[in-house]
Amino acid sequence: MDAINWDAPWLWPWRDPGEPIARRVADGASVADALNAAQQAAKRFIPQAELPAGVAYEQHIYDSGCVPTRDGLHDFFNGLVWMHFPRTKLRLNALQAAQIASTGIRPVRGPARDALTLFDENVALLQAPDALWNALAAKDWATLFVTLRPLWAETQLILFGHALTEKMVAPRKPITAHVFRVQEPSRALADIDAWLAAELSAELLATKPFAHLPVLGVPGWWAANQAPDFYADASVFRALRPKSP
Repeated sequence: MDAINWDAPWLWPWRDPGEPIARRVADGASVADALNAAQQAAKRFIPQAELPAGVAYEQHIYDSGCVPTRDGLHDFFNGLVWMHFPRTKLRLNALQAAQIASTGIRPVRGPARDALTLFDENVALLQAPDALWNALAAKDWATLFVTLRPLWAETQLILFGHALTEKMVAPRKPITAHVFRVQEPSRALADIDAWLAAELSAELLATKPFAHLPVLGVPGWWAANQAPDFYADASVFRALRPKSP
């Protein structure tokens, strides 16, 4: 928890109540107990050891209303997402449970369940003007970050995936988000949560409606990206692959 820089711009949605919860953990509480003490989540958090053997994690949440939680940053950030996006997390969990009921637990997930897991772990939510979204989808980095740089003032990017947020505790240039476009005009988290919960379906996510964004390229998020040649690194800011015939 000491490694978290709560002043990082990408952590603004999670600082309240994330920072006081992190202090409880640093003082010796388990992550589950610290999250429960905040009393702001749609679910109760339990130690990972209480997950029954042979029961899928997502199924247990759906059946019991309890989220198995390990001590560490990964599940800490998962708990914060449950607090801020309860409807969306409930929707994702219901979709996962439906996939498990339909196909069972297999060594390889199907496309829908794989996309649901990807959304939960690595998605960033973007509210942006059309021109900016189109440049991102095309991986036109010069247009996205240089030509259209002023448009980022009209843009909101939220790290939703808890694995993605965990990685950003130790930020590195290659860290890349799967970006899902939010078309809810309100920037309030509760309104975005309601919109997402109504929008998401297994069929939609199976189409992989994501764009790829190296998140440290976002203006204002990393001092080094003020230099235009920051985006010339083709190992990170990769060109769009041509579509297969």
